[in-house]
Amino acid sequence: MRPFVRPLLAAMLLAVTPAQMVLAQSSFWSADEEASFDILFENLKIAPDEATARAIAEEIWALWTDPDDKVVAARFAAIVSQFGLGGPGAQIPLIDALIADYPDYPEGWNLRATAKFFNSDYEGSLADISETLAREPRHFGALAGRVLVYHTMGRRDEALIAIKAAIEVHPFLSERGLFPELAR
Repeated sequence: MRPFVRPLLAAMLLAVTPAQMVLAQSSFWSADEEASFDILFENLKIAPDEATARAIAEEIWALWTDPDDKVVAARFAAIVSQFGLGGPGAQIPLIDALIADYPDYPEGWNLRATAKFFNSDYEGSLADISETLAREPRHFGALAGRVLVYHTMGRRDEALIAIKAAIEVHPFLSERGLFPELAR
């Protein structure tokens, strides 16, 4: 009977583990932050003009860069304030540490994507943009970043597809101007 106990126990644990993993996965954001995001993104999508959209986008950026988790907010602010003459690329080790400690924080990934873009690491930037969007699919900064990376790489067709996805979230992104065929 003992030979059957271990495989049976292993099968039971494997059957339970995926459900527990799904339950363990959660957003980085608090429930209040999530509710605020939902309202702001809905309003952004239907913004009647550029000024209104810009104001809503600034509110979203404020939440992204100053989350309820004050440790994360302070670390993020410290990294950004240290850009200085070295630019964001000089801060990649600090950004790496932020991501290692808070892998569910979308803005950490977006910050590193930006730093990699400025260092001409376009493939690395695209990889971090994907990580950002896996955590926040509405992240218009990452969506616009993907447009810029593709455009810089000369991959116009992919950039056009990317901007179409981005303006579904934020119809007044300035990157839209790179594509005359998308003029309002």
